[in-house]
Amino acid sequence: MIQKSTFDISEQFTESWQKMLNLAADIFQVPAALVMRFQDPYIEVFLASDTEGNPYQPGSREHLWNSGLYCERVLKSRELLAVPNALEDEHWRDNPDIALNMVAYLGFPVMLPNNEPFGTICVLDTRTRQFQDSYIALLAKFRDVLQHDLELAYMNHELGDTNKQLIEYLGELKNLRGIVSICMYCKSIEDSSHAWHPVEKYLINHPLADFSHGICPVCRKRHLEE
Repeated sequence: MIQKSTFDISEQFTESWQKMLNLAADIFQVPAALVMRFQDPYIEVFLASDTEGNPYQPGSREHLWNSGLYCERVLKSRELLAVPNALEDEHWRDNPDIALNMVAYLGFPVMLPNNEPFGTICVLDTRTRQFQDSYIALLAKFRDVLQHDLELAYMNHELGDTNKQLIEYLGELKNLRGIVSICMYCKSIEDSSHAWHPVEKYLINHPLADFSHGICPVCRKRHLEE
């Protein structure tokens, strides 16, 4: 059993996760993207997107079991949960997140290498959302990144300080990606052949890419040439 109270996540990983949450909130156009951490019997906000109107703060926690929280269902079922509008769902209309006006939810469980739950990754919105399949696939990819990082962190935890530098080096290699251009207007992304793609479709295959701002040909003509 991994002792989560002593299972440390490196600053390198938390910085990467924070950028990922900020990007997810921007792509999904939601006020809150979160990584939640399970610390039995609590669930706490491990990281929260730096978005306007996000009511969740890192370190805040709630009793998980029998709470009625979205994340409780995710951790119990270990499956995706999508709630388009809790106010229109008899099962969810009284859940605690309604007090924060978070009526839409999409979340995945995040598992440790020993198949115990680390927590969840989720996005929440104040309006009805029917999340597209491409958005669900993108959030699943982000979940996979978290779980891969947790495997490296677990190796570091098990091997100790002797091999710490090696594990950190492996993590750096994993995160090493070229910088790609993202259109500042429509957020489409330019690939290596200079073709432009919708951001959610590109990130499904390149979840760890770093970005710089650019302008796609369509938006250049629309916003600059005119």
